[in-house]
Amino acid sequence: MSKEVQELVKRLRPGLSLGEYGKVYDDTSEFMKISYGDVIRLEGQHYLVIRDEAERSFGIEDPKYWVKRCIHLESGERKILKLVFYEKFSLKLGDIEIPCFRSPRKEARILELVRGDKRFMQGVSCLDSKGNLVRILDVVSGKRLDHFVFEIEKGHKEYFFQDLPAILENFMDSCRAIKFLHDHGEIHGDIRRDHLWREYKSGQYVWIDFDYAYEFEESPFGLDIFGLGSLLIYLAGKQIYTEANLQHIMADKQIELEENDFSLLYKNRIVNLKKLFPYIPRELNLVFMHFSQGAEVFYETVDEFLYDLEPCIELIRKKGGQP
Repeated sequence: MSKEVQELVKRLRPGLSLGEYGKVYDDTSEFMKISYGDVIRLEGQHYLVIRDEAERSFGIEDPKYWVKRCIHLESGERKILKLVFYEKFSLKLGDIEIPCFRSPRKEARILELVRGDKRFMQGVSCLDSKGNLVRILDVVSGKRLDHFVFEIEKGHKEYFFQDLPAILENFMDSCRAIKFLHDHGEIHGDIRRDHLWREYKSGQYVWIDFDYAYEFEESPFGLDIFGLGSLLIYLAGKQIYTEANLQHIMADKQIELEENDFSLLYKNRIVNLKKLFPYIPRELNLVFMHFSQGAEVFYETVDEFLYDLEPCIELIRKKGGQP
């Protein structure tokens, strides 16, 4: 038990009850050693570690040991500290293999670029005593957008005509936020369902996690746009559809699927939603099919994507009898 941590907590947060007192770290290189009760000291400020963050998918938690949920002892505010962690992997888009990697410096640049823009998570970056670039992030008080949508207690048809138009209008604003990055020569790098959140109070959609980058010379913004397409298809469907879950969801329907009805990026996901829900406007389904295995033309810019998507919102409203 560290007396230094105990004294820090008592001096800066006297009302805070802590079960254990750990160590003070100025060097975050060995992030696996830093855990509950430890304090990270950065540029004279102190961050008490509460836990490691985790990604949750299909009821399984995947710990992110380099991401720490903290209390800033000087202010009492909740913060997330992302420590330096490098990894590389490849992603296949059709026959193309795209190298992907983590870049703390790229995330730090974007945090600076989007400062004050409510469409993005906010934070600052600083160096620890060994020169590791730590990102100190504000906590987004909200819920993942996909969870918010999935939990709307309506059948698909009701949801599609009553709720989706407003959701798509907000989603388009999120797409314009990604265009803002592209216009400044940056990419989000990891657009997926768990990286777009909806704030509780304001309803604002907020992008999080910018530390992935990729090298895709043929289409510099291609993976970002495919990420937007996958998100759109989820929002329109209210969930993901695969051959595996169709039998459970639509046991009363006979649906014949072909290879071209599936995603080019996520091979098992159905993108031709009109086969599942015939009331989906043809124009919107054509947007989905740009992301299918049968696509011959792809969106190269966010503007092209939005140009086709925007009129679909009014089509859905008219078809649903909304004013």
